[in-house]
Amino acid sequence: MACCKKQLTADEVIALDKKYVWHHLTQHKSFEKSDPMIIDHGEGIYVYDVKGNKYLDGVSGGVWTVNVGYGRTEIVDAVAEQMKKLCYFANSFGSTPTAIFAEKLISKMPGMSRVYISNSGSEANEKAFKIVRQISVLKHQGKKYKVLYRERDYHGTTISTLSACGQEERRDQYGPFTPGFVPFPAANCYRNPWGLDPKDPKLGELFAKQLEDAIIAEGPDTVGGVIVEPITAGGGVLVPPQDYLKRVSEICKKYDVLLIIDEVVCGLGRTGKWFGYQHFDVQPDIVTMAKGVASGYAAISCTVTTEKVFQDFINDPADREKYFRDISTFGGCTSGPAAAIANLEIIERENLLENTTKVGEYFMGKLMELKDKYACVGDVRGKGLFLGMELVKDRATKEPVAESFAGAVVGSCMKQGVLIGKTSRCFKQFNNTLCFSPALIATKADIDVIVAAVDKALAEVSK
Repeated sequence: MACCKKQLTADEVIALDKKYVWHHLTQHKSFEKSDPMIIDHGEGIYVYDVKGNKYLDGVSGGVWTVNVGYGRTEIVDAVAEQMKKLCYFANSFGSTPTAIFAEKLISKMPGMSRVYISNSGSEANEKAFKIVRQISVLKHQGKKYKVLYRERDYHGTTISTLSACGQEERRDQYGPFTPGFVPFPAANCYRNPWGLDPKDPKLGELFAKQLEDAIIAEGPDTVGGVIVEPITAGGGVLVPPQDYLKRVSEICKKYDVLLIIDEVVCGLGRTGKWFGYQHFDVQPDIVTMAKGVASGYAAISCTVTTEKVFQDFINDPADREKYFRDISTFGGCTSGPAAAIANLEIIERENLLENTTKVGEYFMGKLMELKDKYACVGDVRGKGLFLGMELVKDRATKEPVAESFAGAVVGSCMKQGVLIGKTSRCFKQFNNTLCFSPALIATKADIDVIVAAVDKALAEVSK
């Protein structure tokens, strides 16, 4: 493979990696006896490692990112052309691609108004928290500073976003955390604490009441924001009851609390709509996004607000403190919005929302067939091309399998040339859900390949 101007063999790349690179979420001790997997290139829904092995990517770049697939020359060309024209200028000024992208994005988000650009999902959520905190000072004498977050949700890797993390293993050893972040229970239909059927229509109201109880317990005059994922992602692909988010929104309005929807994973078509919250008839105050915004072709994230939220920061210029005093250096990179514009155009031109819904329904049906076949499959859930399969030792008790069991399924699929994901080192007990998120371009034939690999893996590991 080519690297800059020097040709390197696979062994040379691996040697450099093992000597100099610190991988994400990885215990490097294992590399004393094995080599890291190094991806060299991709095309469509497939990737190839440096040794030439081919894999169907069922996780869109490993973390739900490459929504439109690999090798999109139109995105590459758009980025290259823009970078030749203007690569960067701080976003305290403006740029043409930023303005064009913001208008296109808002056109997909009725009720939203303003786009603040940064470069990662963690940063996008940090901006949302800072908005809540500053509005607390501007309008509530600093009293409404608390942010409530949901157990099992994940919002980022910084200290403050980890302060709002509902996954205990992700938090371990990184405290003390930022004060003012308070958990409330997950909307986990499969494991609901009332022992009700996961489709019981009462669940939405019951889960929402747990949020209201948490607000009341903290004191409504101290709570400024609530953050949730529309569908819990890395925490197990948990789809809430249909009426849940609408009730959450009503509760937030009742107590003058800003509702933040974290669309870092679900946004830009992953669930079959532009944004996950659009399945649930809800109007957020703030929406954050990253990953699929440019399908990984450039780093970009957004914190999108209503006009009402934006207007809270429009004040007399003579006051040195009553505007949003925040900056993101790489929010000024023009490659991000240039890539995002081309990404949006591909999703529209190729009808990828429709494809995601249609192929996602087919995928769900095939996974349900595996549930009927294997007793270790406790639940299958999701929307669009964002699905999860929870593995259990016993369907009656719902005792989860060990993380090593789920890991063995993932490993078997990899040996077959298919990459899937799982909940990884998130919880002490519930790292037992397989995660599926192929690119939005996936066909039924691609799904058949994934399902066949999972079928074989479950047969092997269940012996």
